[in-house]
Amino acid sequence: MSKTAEQQSGKTLAVTVNGEERVVPEGTTVSGLLELLGVATGKVAVERNKAIVPRSTFAAQALSDRDQIEIVRFVGGG
Repeated sequence: MSKTAEQQSGKTLAVTVNGEERVVPEGTTVSGLLELLGVATGKVAVERNKAIVPRSTFAAQALSDRDQIEIVRFVGGG
């Protein structure tokens, strides 16, 4: 993940991910959050403040302080 000017400034945001509070660099996007968490974007759904985030916008959706994020991973089986 390339660092933006905001991320390099040391400012942080508090976000809640699947019910757990986390601190992330200011300027972190949904895709950046997934990368920080080690979550592959292939089979995952993300909800931000009770709204589904389209996968095509993960890289453009910058997080805000106090965002509520839910990440659901799809697991196949039979």
